[in-house]
Amino acid sequence: MNTILLFMGVGMQELLFIVLIVLLLFGGKKIPELMKGLGKGVKSFKDGMNGIEEETDSKPKEDKDPTK
Repeated sequence: MNTILLFMGVGMQELLFIVLIVLLLFGGKKIPELMKGLGKGVKSFKDGMNGIEEETDSKPKEDKDPTK
């Protein structure tokens, strides 16, 4: 729990304030939907990054010798 509280100087009071503001802005019923959408976004971002890594790893390296 200390790592969360020390992250960027955010204490327990600030964390509770942020949670309260989010709850007031979006309401209790919207928060699970927002978190689900955020999770899907993070998953698609990771999948995209893995796809780029696989694509660069699977490409054959070109010869730089112009005489061939």
